[in-house]
This record gives sequence, structure tokens and C-alpha cells, in this order.
Amino acid sequence: MKNSSLLVLLAISFSLTSCWEFNRAQKFKDAENNGKSVLVEAESSRKALIETAKAENESATLQAEARIKIAKAEAQAEIERAYGIAKANEIIGNSLKGNSEYLKYLQIDAIKNSTGSKVYIPTEANLPILEARGK
Repeated sequence: MKNSSLLVLLAISFSLTSCWEFNRAQKFKDAENNGKSVLVEAESSRKALIETAKAENESATLQAEARIKIAKAEAQAEIERAYGIAKANEIIGNSLKGNSEYLKYLQIDAIKNSTGSKVYIPTEANLPILEARGK
């Protein structure tokens, strides 16, 4: 009976040791899997941050390029307007050369249609008198 009790005790002891070892191995495996999971999640988060940063950088670059294109288009439009004004001034200037009668007509019309108390008195050089004082 002693031998059988001893065997039972040894069997129980072996079972407990095996369970403890299995439990310990399982905890180690769980910890290892948990560590791998944390590592995979950290790597995934790092990749997501990198992709977000790349996307933000690309977006900023595209926005800057768009602002440059808009500025260039606005500058070109301003240049075209200036050419148009210069051409109109050239046409007007050329049409007024040798047309002193038309210029006098415009002068008289401006005086006729003006409001206020200003009076234009032509002088020898056709320059207006800017200031006159009475006594």
C-alpha cells in the first residue's frame, strides 16, 4: 500500500508539476504573443504616421504649386492689361497729334460742362493761371 500511495503521490506531484510547467509555458507563450502583437501594432502605427506625414507634405507641396500657378496667371493677366492700356494710350496719343482744334473743342466742352466757380483764362502759353488775388 505504501508503494501505491507513493505512486499516487508521485503521480499527483508529476501532474501538478506538469500543470505548473504547462501553465508557465502558456504564460510565456501568451507574453510572447502579446509582445509580438504590441510590436506589430507599434510598427503599424509608425507606418501610418509616416504615410500621414508623406500625405501632408505632398498636400502642402501641391497647394504651394497651385498658389504659384495662380500668382503667375494673375501676373500674366496684369501684363496683358498693361499692354492693352499702353496700346490704347498710343492710339489716343497718335490720334491727338496735329488735332489742336479737337483739343480746343474738348477744353471748351470741359469748361462748359464744369460746375463750380472756377474760371479758365487762357494765357499766351496756354497755361492756366493757378492763383489770382484781388485787391
